Amino acid sequence: MSEHRIGTSDEWQAARDELAKLEAEHAERNEEIKRKRLDLPWVPVEKEYEFDTEDGKKSLVELFDVRSQLLAYNIMFGPDYTRGACPGCTGLADGLDGSLVHLNHRDVTLLCFSRAPIERLTAYKRRMGWGFPYVSTYDTDFAFDFGLALTKEQAREVPEVKQMVDNPPDWLQDWSSQVGAELEDGLREGPAWIAFAREGGTVYHTYTVMAPDPFVAPYYNFLLERTPKAQSAEPRAWRKDEYPD
Repeated sequence: MSEHRIGTSDEWQAARDELAKLEAEHAERNEEIKRKRLDLPWVPVEKEYEFDTEDGKKSLVELFDVRSQLLAYNIMFGPDYTRGACPGCTGLADGLDGSLVHLNHRDVTLLCFSRAPIERLTAYKRRMGWGFPYVSTYDTDFAFDFGLALTKEQAREVPEVKQMVDNPPDWLQDWSSQVGAELEDGLREGPAWIAFAREGGTVYHTYTVMAPDPFVAPYYNFLLERTPKAQSAEPRAWRKDEYPD
């Protein structure tokens, strides 16, 4: 027997109408947020960066691949990870390939960054069956300059990170085993979306959003939020080829 509240069609409709008002308010608020996001100032990227890609070394300008906008997700996969990328980030990345053709036709190049060496990224991409470009920021300052990763010294000064390292919950200890890195190293990587624009030969940094953020794995924050049963509040995730069942 379900423990959820059971009602009539009229009761459902009344409750649904109340929810619709909140959803409309949320949509209106989201439009305001989108306007403010577009109104952020663009900051010229004056430092030169060189990235390792599956096609060799490339500059930041070259990553745009002739388009004027670059959107990238920074997957938590640091040089110290011995078993692969963060399972949560991996779940997000699983949903990106279907968007590639649509974004490309709207003047947007989509790719992912990680700090692990390119050989390990390429092997992991092959294992996961991904098609999007996967770029290594290994041995560069890029991730640190844009707040996508912390140095060991910086990590020690962040109270939230120190607390998680000193007193990790069970799920975080499991996560450490999943990625194959000590927490003090694994938590230095930052899951984040970052965007750039290109005009002529100049690249501009336009936007960054760090986790926690509404855009997690699409299956989780869009699909599962619309199913009848609430999901666990514990942020535990598995790679698609490692589910315990």
